Amino acid sequence: MKVLIATGLYPPEVGGPATYSKTLETELPRRGVQVLVLPFSRVRHLPKIIRHLRYFFLVLREGKDVDVIYAQDPVSVGLPALCAARFLKKKFLLKVVGDYAWEQAVQRSGFAGTLEEFQYASLPLVPRVLRFLERYVARHAVRVVVPSKYLGRIVGQWGIAKKDISVIYNGMEELADTGNKPVLRGLVRFNGKLIVSIGRLVPWKGFRELIGMLTGMKKDFPDIKLMIIGAGPDMAELEEEAAHKDLADDVIFTGALPRDVLLRYVRLSDVFVLNTRYEGFSHQLLEVMAVGVPIVTTKIGGNSEAIEHEKNGFLVAPNDTAKIEGYVRALLSDAALRARIVAAGKRKVKQFSDERMVTETVKLLVAL
Repeated sequence: MKVLIATGLYPPEVGGPATYSKTLETELPRRGVQVLVLPFSRVRHLPKIIRHLRYFFLVLREGKDVDVIYAQDPVSVGLPALCAARFLKKKFLLKVVGDYAWEQAVQRSGFAGTLEEFQYASLPLVPRVLRFLERYVARHAVRVVVPSKYLGRIVGQWGIAKKDISVIYNGMEELADTGNKPVLRGLVRFNGKLIVSIGRLVPWKGFRELIGMLTGMKKDFPDIKLMIIGAGPDMAELEEEAAHKDLADDVIFTGALPRDVLLRYVRLSDVFVLNTRYEGFSHQLLEVMAVGVPIVTTKIGGNSEAIEHEKNGFLVAPNDTAKIEGYVRALLSDAALRARIVAAGKRKVKQFSDERMVTETVKLLVAL
């Protein structure tokens, strides 16, 4: 069997699809499945629409001798990959890790509703078209793969039968040594308390609220810092918010970082906070647990499938800064609590192995 993986992200780009595609490229051949990866980066330099047309022709060329075309998103690579698959009469498999139409509606059209509300909402033209396209692509896949039961329920609302949805949790590979925390802190000359948050700088990640939370915490933790790792359209606005609250020296914006550097910054932190109101399944939570840092995050999307409240982390409502602050304070002040949460997190992350993910993927491919 031979599979063409059409992916929007691929190393050295960072993100879940990049990690996932690289893992499949490495591991599937060991199970007798040949893999060809076609990253969208080959056409990203072109103007919109033209890049998608060019990608369609690349899939046509590269997909002639494969058995399955496996797209990693329903729009950017999914739509051209589906068109090519139908032209070539190849089986088309789709992975959905989020709702692209909802993201665009929030960023570009001011949609303020939840992901669940979005599924049936009246929308302006552009997000309505995007919603139609992602559902059209999903409905023409032989199977839709999702990384959480939560996303499986969302995709079910797109008109996809339950039997055509496969939940395969993303795998977490064995991490290389991320370093000794005191040594890392010595290298960056930092001795205070450090909260780290990671994600694309977009409204639903809740970074603005974390900046506001820091103001109150500095009264009891004067040396505390908040490090925000990631890039995105809200960078300037968030920097301005930190400056406005007189926190320009206390909120650190790193921009996008290579994965190995990112993990070292997580390692030297005291607490990881993910204040998101939209998450299909966060691979980042698995990495943080593997590194050994306690987590405070939101009970949203697939987060509760990785985090068990008060066992291997803490779950709160999105933007509930009072509760987020309360749990962060508790973790900063109680070494025994931190140790218990970290130990439970390391046990939990073993359930999300690359071995399990690859095995389930091979089983699915063979059954198509």
